[in-house]
Amino acid sequence: MSDRKPTLWQIDVSHYSEKVRWGLAYKGVEHRRRSPVPGAHIVVALWLTRGSSVTFPVLDLDGRKIADSTAIIAALEQRYPEPALYPAGPEQRRRALDLEEYFDEQLGPHIRRLAWHELGADPARMRELMERSAPAPLRRFGGANALYARTYTALRFGANSTEGAERARTQVLAALDRLDAELAASEGDYLVGDSFSVADLTAASLFYPLVGPAEGPIPPEQEMPTGFERLREETRDRPGFRWVEEMFRRHRKPGRSGAL
Repeated sequence: MSDRKPTLWQIDVSHYSEKVRWGLAYKGVEHRRRSPVPGAHIVVALWLTRGSSVTFPVLDLDGRKIADSTAIIAALEQRYPEPALYPAGPEQRRRALDLEEYFDEQLGPHIRRLAWHELGADPARMRELMERSAPAPLRRFGGANALYARTYTALRFGANSTEGAERARTQVLAALDRLDAELAASEGDYLVGDSFSVADLTAASLFYPLVGPAEGPIPPEQEMPTGFERLREETRDRPGFRWVEEMFRRHRKPGRSGAL
């Protein structure tokens, strides 16, 4: 087994990258991070995975290039079993993995589309975000970065479609309904069992763009576009919203910057 430090290839503001960063941090895995320019990362992902993936995150672990956040968490669980993210009992494990899949598929793509749509409609906020998140040598080109981001997200995620954004908003609220219902049915603070699991990790990390927790990738002082801020205010008192804040407070260490 290799002793080489893992390397996470990621996008700083990506909620799927945040899921993996959080998994690494939760398990105390020292690692490096690489953040190519979004868009160019497609070529890097293809190169790393020999054509099997076009997106990040990708984790270089013991010489394996693992794409997809779910596969990465599974590999981390095998390589670094403690503290566990998979419940020990088969029934609870199955339930946790089912919830991971639900939020991966029914929340993740839709909250991404909605966030980029709202950012595309607010050039000032888009530019500010790009200045914060672009690689250091490119940060002075804020306007060009913002234009590039709007063009890229329109082509990649359909973020320029108002109808698509409305459908995405409906899906995000449906996922929040599901989270509220799961919390109401749970016997404690967590979605499955009495400890933090992959279900909690996934739901909390993929809801971070809406909730904007202080421990998340985007600093609290970063203003979001008007439409997204309105949705945030509309949902702020929901049980799921408050739960995401609490999961970040309890379990998201270290904070936004750097590897462990």
